[in-house]
Amino acid sequence: MLRPIVICICLLLANLPSAFAKDMLPVSRLDTILETGVLKVGSTGDYKPFSFKDPTSGAFSGFDIDQAESLASALGVKLEIVPTSWPQMLQDFEAGKFDVAMGGVSITFDRQKKGLFSIPYMREGKTPIARCTDKDKFKTLADIDKPETTVIANPGGTNEKFARTSLKQAKIVIFPDNTKIFDEVAAGRADLMMTDASETRYQEKLHSGVLCAIHPDEPFNFAEKAYWVQRDIALKAFVDQWLHQSIETGAYNEIYNKWFK
Repeated sequence: MLRPIVICICLLLANLPSAFAKDMLPVSRLDTILETGVLKVGSTGDYKPFSFKDPTSGAFSGFDIDQAESLASALGVKLEIVPTSWPQMLQDFEAGKFDVAMGGVSITFDRQKKGLFSIPYMREGKTPIARCTDKDKFKTLADIDKPETTVIANPGGTNEKFARTSLKQAKIVIFPDNTKIFDEVAAGRADLMMTDASETRYQEKLHSGVLCAIHPDEPFNFAEKAYWVQRDIALKAFVDQWLHQSIETGAYNEIYNKWFK
């Protein structure tokens, strides 16, 4: 007589985990973005041509801002740019102030510990940019690493880290405004800056005949740029698929040519 009751109780107990499983699962950040209708993108606004914040209007523009618009469009949501800075980016990321960091962000192990990276979209590395009259003086790290050389760097990012780990004798000056840092080199208040090859090419165009990128096709190290995503597998998978589709359909190249060609 009790056997059917025992069986029912056992089946009920066996099904308890699945009954509660849905409520116990963490909410995907991707689902939250879709529910709120807003994609929050962190960007520094001081790294042309990837991201630039107009000091007057406060509007953001650049290669990765256009990319962020494309990503938001693919998600079917609005884009909200969240201002951050290189020294503050890690803390803002950990605080969850934005879903994705976009704006020339390089892949690093320290950042990987805190979040996930999309598939890379650009391969490059650190290389010097100096006044054109000095371009033959700073071809190697040995050429640069001398007591009489002044190297300028912006604070808190991979440029400062590379300078400090690569140079032992040269004077390293940290300049807080990354939008004006190349003017310091042009004016002779610093001998050179070591930054990503893409930025040296761009700044060479902006300072034509004054500043020259030094061997940007043969940088000192290996680096890749990608989009830094909060630790959510579903969101990373969507960003990867969007970026893959963008590259394969030519949408990526269209935006790339707008800013880099």
